[in-house]
Amino acid sequence: FCQSTTSVPTMRFHDLLPVFLLSLSAVNGWVQPGSMRSTASASSTDPSSCSSTALFDSRGRQKWLRKKAWLEKRGFDEKGLPLDRDVITIVGSGRIGGLFAKADEECEVVKRGDSINPDQKGPIILTTRNDALDAIIEACPENRREDLVFVQNGYLDEFLESKGLLDNTQVLLFLSVTSKGAEAVDGITSVNPEGLTAATGKHASAFAHMLELLGLKCNELSAEEYRPAMFEKLIWISTYMLVGTAKECKSVGQAGSDHKDLVEGVINELVAAVSEKEGITFADGVIERLSAYTDVVADFPCAVKEFEWRNQYFYNLGDEACPIHNGLLKECAEKGFIGFELP
Repeated sequence: FCQSTTSVPTMRFHDLLPVFLLSLSAVNGWVQPGSMRSTASASSTDPSSCSSTALFDSRGRQKWLRKKAWLEKRGFDEKGLPLDRDVITIVGSGRIGGLFAKADEECEVVKRGDSINPDQKGPIILTTRNDALDAIIEACPENRREDLVFVQNGYLDEFLESKGLLDNTQVLLFLSVTSKGAEAVDGITSVNPEGLTAATGKHASAFAHMLELLGLKCNELSAEEYRPAMFEKLIWISTYMLVGTAKECKSVGQAGSDHKDLVEGVINELVAAVSEKEGITFADGVIERLSAYTDVVADFPCAVKEFEWRNQYFYNLGDEACPIHNGLLKECAEKGFIGFELP
């Protein structure tokens, strides 16, 4: 997936290159810098043997470097892959980053302290927490910022606009990964068998294809279609987490079943508030869609967190627009169920 479309002759060259490299290593006793030598040469204590091995290593290395330069001159890396191919870069190696990295062995994972390659092209998928985004953007080479892909939960519009990145690729992840390395639970529901995960922007197709390689679904949306879907996800996470926390539920599934009327009241309230403020028209069936998704991730624990990215959007609309929602937040604060002060 991370490779661009290649002609038949190039594919033959790519297929034959490993054979060439294997032959080179067999003749010279050397593969690539940092690679393991043969057990015999590594364990030999005969000075003449060591000298011979060093000579072979030197000659093999020189030959390899000449071959590498030959490849680069013709537009290939040392693996025989086109240098100008799109490369998926994944920033973060947690639950979501680890999942995405399974899509293709050619994907590059950037961990804390690593740098984004300024000379590559292709999507740069940010799988970190929201509070890490500012530093990542500032460290990203200017020419690569248009490739940044945001998959974070919450309301990002004002933040992205402040960075000049509002038109970047954005993704709504309707899936659950309970722990690093665990299988993902896709957001395929009885109401939306096509799945609820959606992407919009420059790299939406590339992202959707990556998920396809993982056996997961993703819908490509226009910017106009994406906006109400984004607010639906924001309403889901802000409602079920809040009700569950306020009512001391162990999971979003319990919040939805034990406090069904309250959940639906908050959803209706937030839909009306967003429609009024943003001029958005939601498709019929919001409650049914969000309830069906809750059934898929029923065991997900409840917690009110990342307030400034989630519930604060609704809290700032005021008690008149969101009386139930804001009342529940104040209830959580009074009970000591949230680790921050309300504005």
